[in-house]
Amino acid sequence: MTERRSPLPRSWTSWGVGLLLLLYLGALGADCLAPYNPYSSQADAALLPPSQIFWRNRQGQWLGPHVYPVRQGPIDLETGRREVITDWNAPSPLRIWVVGDPYRVLSWKGDRHLLGTTGPGKLHLLGTDDQGRDQFSRLLYGSRISLSVGLVGVILTFPLGILVGGIAGYWGGWVDALIMRLVEVLMTIPSLYLLVALAAVLPPGLSSVERFLLIVAITSLINWAGLARVIRGQVLSLREREYVQASQVMGASRLYLLIRHILPQTLTYVIIAATLAVPSFIVAESVLSLVGLGIQQPDPSWGNMLSLATNASMLLLNPWLIWPPALLIVVAVLAFNVVGDGLRDRLDPRR
Repeated sequence: MTERRSPLPRSWTSWGVGLLLLLYLGALGADCLAPYNPYSSQADAALLPPSQIFWRNRQGQWLGPHVYPVRQGPIDLETGRREVITDWNAPSPLRIWVVGDPYRVLSWKGDRHLLGTTGPGKLHLLGTDDQGRDQFSRLLYGSRISLSVGLVGVILTFPLGILVGGIAGYWGGWVDALIMRLVEVLMTIPSLYLLVALAAVLPPGLSSVERFLLIVAITSLINWAGLARVIRGQVLSLREREYVQASQVMGASRLYLLIRHILPQTLTYVIIAATLAVPSFIVAESVLSLVGLGIQQPDPSWGNMLSLATNASMLLLNPWLIWPPALLIVVAVLAFNVVGDGLRDRLDPRR
């Protein structure tokens, strides 16, 4: 007799839901939350460390929170580090809801940002990348792709898997045998090699977003196979229930019985499986963008922001380029897994 798994504390699930809400709200409000345009670059601002916030000027006079204009100096040939040159004569106060780079949300245009400066100095909370682009702004805009790709994958994968698995389990016979052989063939296709092959044959004129969405759509047509097998097994047991047989005796069609009485009973498993499947798409996007098969520069995503991690000197000299996107990927994946485990504990019919 196997020992039952102890449920997660409710606080863990609450924290997971809270983190996901925070991440998705940040993605939705990236236009005004990001202090700068994620595509604007400055040659003399490349690889700047996170901005240091001051409260007093060099003479000790209180000015409130402010930053100073900085730029990259000459490189030190011995250490490989660059000297950061600061202009101490131009303090730039930090302000809330300041005028900045214009943006457009649907048909509404705006130029207000939650946090910014009112002087020549710029606030780079997480530093800048090798092109002089604000790292924090790119993280916020990149979350739109990295977080939405999981939802797109689930929306494409699950309806097909549920319908095909339901038909195979309820009709049985040669229909079941044919569908299951197709499922077994699809499950033998290695996803990574398929993605590499697809990336090589895609037309070069596609934008990076269109390119990756096309890859997600194609791989989703393969990933439904595992879900279809599970749904088939549940339908095989559900079709023998009394209420299904009673509806069948009353003249209900097979399709009506499947959609009205059988598939809704699998909803608990589908919700849990969808929650646990989203992290796999997030990780897939990160891996593909990291190796250059997904979102391409200059469009930001958490994966292609991590591509700088392939350079050992970046890891040692500019760690602020690596840990923020890596941390967000880990947090998002853990939050989805915790929420999925929590839903499994709460919706388990044996509890």
